[in-house]
Amino acid sequence: MASPGKKSFALRIDPAVWEAIENLAAAELRSVNGQIEFLLREALARRGISVSAASQRQRPSEPAEDANT
Repeated sequence: MASPGKKSFALRIDPAVWEAIENLAAAELRSVNGQIEFLLREALARRGISVSAASQRQRPSEPAEDANT
């Protein structure tokens, strides 16, 4: 069951990649799910994308204030 506030989805992944992530997760005392999220956040940060900025872009823009009022 997904944690509250978290999005769940199916992921098809190469078995060798899965095994590598499992091993890394065990070495770093994380769950595989936690390790995948950690790696995704790390990859986004390397590209200069902050998670909070990415979530703000998904929000609908606020209506522009009318200059005549």
